[in-house]
Amino acid sequence: MPERRRGAALEKALLDAAWDELTANGYARFTMDAVVRRAGTSPPVLYRRWSDREELVRAAIVHTLRGYRLDTPDTGSLREDVLTLMREINATRVPLITVMSAQLAGYHQETGTCTAELRDPLATGRKEALDVLYDRAVDRGEIERGRLTERVKALPFDLLRHEILTSFAPVPERVLEEIVDTVFLPLVR
Repeated sequence: MPERRRGAALEKALLDAAWDELTANGYARFTMDAVVRRAGTSPPVLYRRWSDREELVRAAIVHTLRGYRLDTPDTGSLREDVLTLMREINATRVPLITVMSAQLAGYHQETGTCTAELRDPLATGRKEALDVLYDRAVDRGEIERGRLTERVKALPFDLLRHEILTSFAPVPERVLEEIVDTVFLPLVR
């Protein structure tokens, strides 16, 4: 007989099952009953935590995104720091970005939300990590702080996400370098 899950272990199992159901079948076919079956639990266990599918989907996304945090590189140059981070995203996040876009279109339409709103609980940590990366570059004299608007700081990663979403595949190295060398760095130097 399997050990009974409780507390954090049970919540993790439920959220993992919800994410698996979402990625396998998309939001349109996502049901609380399917998550219950996938998690091997009962409806009351699920409904005690999340009252409806929108709430459960949001919780599953936030839970999943927490597992995708990246370390802030420190290579000694802004160019290499940004490229290192972009390469890591490119190598490990294409399926996540694809699911967030393709499988959640119905969720966004039904709830009136957008992907950025789903990332909000994690945005502070991501922003702080990028601020550390850019502060180091300013301290080294590589870039001017006055040129670092929030839009400019996000630009290489926004362009990477755009490339992934237009191809649903990892971005070639030459494109990563082009984003950094011909678009981003000229803006901050």
